[in-house]
Amino acid sequence: MFHKILIANRGEIAVRIIRCCRELGIKTVAIYSEADRDAMHTRLADEAICVGPAPAQLSYLNIPSIMAAAEVTDADAIHPGYGFLAENAEFAEIVLESGYTWIGPTPDSMRTMGNKVTAKATMKKAGVPLVPGSEGAMNSYEEAEAAAEAAGYPVIIKAASGGGGRGMKVVHQHASLANAIMMAKSEAAAAFGDDTVYLEKFLETPRHIEVQVLGDNHGNIVHLFERECSIQRNNQKVLEEAPSPFCDDDTRAKLYQAAVAAAKAVNYQGAGTIEFLMNTDKSFYFIEMNTRIQVEHPVTEWISGVDLIEWQLRVAAGEKLDFTQKDLKMKGHAIECRLNAEDPFKFTPSPGTIELFHAPGGRSVRIDTAIYSGYTIPPYYDSMIGKIITHARGRQKCIRRMQRAMDELVISGITTNQDLHRCLLANPAFQAGEFNIHFLEEWLEQMRKSEVTAQITSDFSDGKAKKRS
Repeated sequence: MFHKILIANRGEIAVRIIRCCRELGIKTVAIYSEADRDAMHTRLADEAICVGPAPAQLSYLNIPSIMAAAEVTDADAIHPGYGFLAENAEFAEIVLESGYTWIGPTPDSMRTMGNKVTAKATMKKAGVPLVPGSEGAMNSYEEAEAAAEAAGYPVIIKAASGGGGRGMKVVHQHASLANAIMMAKSEAAAAFGDDTVYLEKFLETPRHIEVQVLGDNHGNIVHLFERECSIQRNNQKVLEEAPSPFCDDDTRAKLYQAAVAAAKAVNYQGAGTIEFLMNTDKSFYFIEMNTRIQVEHPVTEWISGVDLIEWQLRVAAGEKLDFTQKDLKMKGHAIECRLNAEDPFKFTPSPGTIELFHAPGGRSVRIDTAIYSGYTIPPYYDSMIGKIITHARGRQKCIRRMQRAMDELVISGITTNQDLHRCLLANPAFQAGEFNIHFLEEWLEQMRKSEVTAQITSDFSDGKAKKRS
């Protein structure tokens, strides 16, 4: 096992990795920007070193500074967490060429699955179901036109190197195709430095289902069941749960088979996620692979009993998985709510100083966070400040446990999305498991219209409308 690991990340994921390392007797090095000097991960690590000014490009994305930090602290491995450089194959290669162990998949796997065009070609060869669309990157408008006609409108244009909804355009009719391609290519070039795009059939009411996979360096690959990630806004997840309330046993068997085949196709090592879109008839299609640990990994840990961070470390150290697929049994239900420092319904960031923080507790309640009373949230990074995760024997009990946890949670001094989660957990459609990837946005729009209607009614009843006129 490693002597000392440098964690090339910040916030709750850095804290999560530090805690796991401490349990394994591994020393840790935290990196931080000038804005994160008082962050929790710098306090919990054995050593902490500043890698640059507040902007991420000058600190958390500054590869020379990170490598220098590894050298001066005598680290022997680097864990990238998620976000920032976690799926950067070039960074992984630099780490390996510099003599350090990279805690993650091979650069080749990352490069293959990081580009959605090459990923689709690899999955097609492995027999994994794909969304109908272009064979690969589109090199001309005529090629796009033919692919759209074959798939049938609506279609979606996607950036090959994309993520987070950038470089994506939905096209409902032929007349809009050319402009959508131009806009998608422009966004992709600006966001990723690569304007390559491809086309897929747009599934109008799918669910977002993903399967956690874990592989070692000895050819062993297992799945750790599925997660439901359909509660999202602007392609950003808000709440996740495991298992999916929509899948039946037959669908799960097919889903797991496809996910393991996908991982084997790239000789995957470490923790990764195969993501699918699932139609109302339970047909499903591969959309991408995340070659890193996921924000929502705790729900999988709870239903599988496997510590994914620990096994990332063990796999990177050359250990074999000490369990097989037959040893893994799904246990209960888990839900994760992402806590963001933002307006709960407008989704605008809300950085500032936390006056008081009280974490919920009790049986089967977990909170992954790096905040504390008096901590000032910097405005430079992602607005997520933590996650609350609950576990219970069944889904309804798990929902009630999360509602209780949300009632116990206290965060004052800043605005968070705590009330959004309260409303969502009480929503009858959510409680019944009847939702798709558009559910949250459509529900929020209905709430907005209801509030406008209620305000207009109130104005008239109070005579305000007459005063304004």
